[in-house]
Amino acid sequence: MDTAEKIIFFCFLLQGVCCRDFSISLPEKIEPLSGSCVIINCRFEINETYDKDLTATATGLWLKNGTDVNKNLVFSSTSSQNSFIRGNITGKLKDRNCTTVFYEVRSIQSGQYYFRIEGKGGLKWTYAKTSVSIHVIESPPKPRVQLYVEQKEVKDQEEVLEGRSVSLRCSAETLCSSPPPTLTWSSTPRIPLSESSRLQELISDLNFTATHRQHRVTFTCTITYQLQDKNKTAQNNITLHVQHAPKISNLSSCSQTDATVCFCEVDGNPSPELRWHLSGRPVTNSSNTLISEERLSSTGLRSFITLHQSLTNTSTLQCVSNNTHGTASQLFLLFPCVTSLKLLSVLIEVAVGALVVMMMCVITYTCVRKEKCLQTRSVGATRNFSTNESTAQENEGEPVYSNNAMMSSAGATTVKPESIIYSSIVFKNTQPREVVSISSLHADYAVVQDCSEDLAKTKSSIGESSRAREAQMIVSADVLNKQTESKQSEEELFVGSSQLYAKVKHRNP
Repeated sequence: MDTAEKIIFFCFLLQGVCCRDFSISLPEKIEPLSGSCVIINCRFEINETYDKDLTATATGLWLKNGTDVNKNLVFSSTSSQNSFIRGNITGKLKDRNCTTVFYEVRSIQSGQYYFRIEGKGGLKWTYAKTSVSIHVIESPPKPRVQLYVEQKEVKDQEEVLEGRSVSLRCSAETLCSSPPPTLTWSSTPRIPLSESSRLQELISDLNFTATHRQHRVTFTCTITYQLQDKNKTAQNNITLHVQHAPKISNLSSCSQTDATVCFCEVDGNPSPELRWHLSGRPVTNSSNTLISEERLSSTGLRSFITLHQSLTNTSTLQCVSNNTHGTASQLFLLFPCVTSLKLLSVLIEVAVGALVVMMMCVITYTCVRKEKCLQTRSVGATRNFSTNESTAQENEGEPVYSNNAMMSSAGATTVKPESIIYSSIVFKNTQPREVVSISSLHADYAVVQDCSEDLAKTKSSIGESSRAREAQMIVSADVLNKQTESKQSEEELFVGSSQLYAKVKHRNP
């Protein structure tokens, strides 16, 4: 290249730098949410010859689906009458900033938009070569969810080791909305969550330490837009896979009847293996031992064991599980089985023993109560005889009967011929512990005298001992301590008294 060519090439480059022409910078496509606003970031350039015409009073126009001002005009920054879209140019046109906000856009307003600048003088230019595509959507876009382990991003479905520090990040595009959208976290199944948010960037982080409880837990991030007519939401989720050592369930247990049946339930990732040990020795299927397994899930396992062999008081059964991340075990204490026949005999023996004890208690209670009753009767009899003896002593020398009310003051009687004499008989204890016969009683009592018409004859037969109106009868008897002997004495006395009464009545017809 000679000197002339170099000069021409330099002038061409200088013309490109110094001579500015009309140009504009717009996003290719925007997807605003229906009912919300849309922001169009915009910057433009004009030919340098029109710089003096670009003032603060310049007008910015937007044309839809064409460049004809008369047909395609939908927005004017200086005239609301020519605007079919409510909006505002937030940028300063003098500084060549044409950033614009359209409010409450609807799906009917989707299309290609062109910008036009008009100033003083001859500045009127439509940027027909560059446009922005606006596509109004009815539902908000899903947020983006990312998984970080130890601050390194991990792709979905990759597994995390238990105990590692985990961070879940939810982010969303900044769409025009007033108030701004919010990001929230949830989980299935539900677990406590602690999150931090940066609303300016629409980012929310969920930080925790991975455990086996979070294996196969789905974490969901939700973005919510609060619009004038209603709220609109969008969600995205991620499922966490945690590798962990086996964990034996607390539901594992044993039952003992004629045989010993135990089951052990374990969960681990990767899926663990399970073995049984009886008193420290491995156990396998045999005639006395039956082992079976049941798959609960991709990480869960349940094993059953049935023992028909005899056990000792020191027998132990152990469930052992392991995978690549560790081992877990649980010990069961076993006791010799008690058969149904033995159990029945034990129950019968217990029932018989209880019945014997109850019978002994009843007999003892009855004897004690009877003894107290006999003592009470003895004391009462003693008190009665003591009272009678005192009464006899007080009444000594008085008539056995008292029919004074039926005697006149002159000694004449007013008793009817067929009247019966009632008398009081006092037993005097003169011969202890000996019952006298009926014949001896005749010598100790006197005939009761009836005050009737034959009073004189009765006096002569009785003698001076009757003393005209009185007769004294004293009968001695002993009260025995034993109840049978006392009853016999009372019967004999009753017979004697009956004979005495018959004689008295016979002698006093």
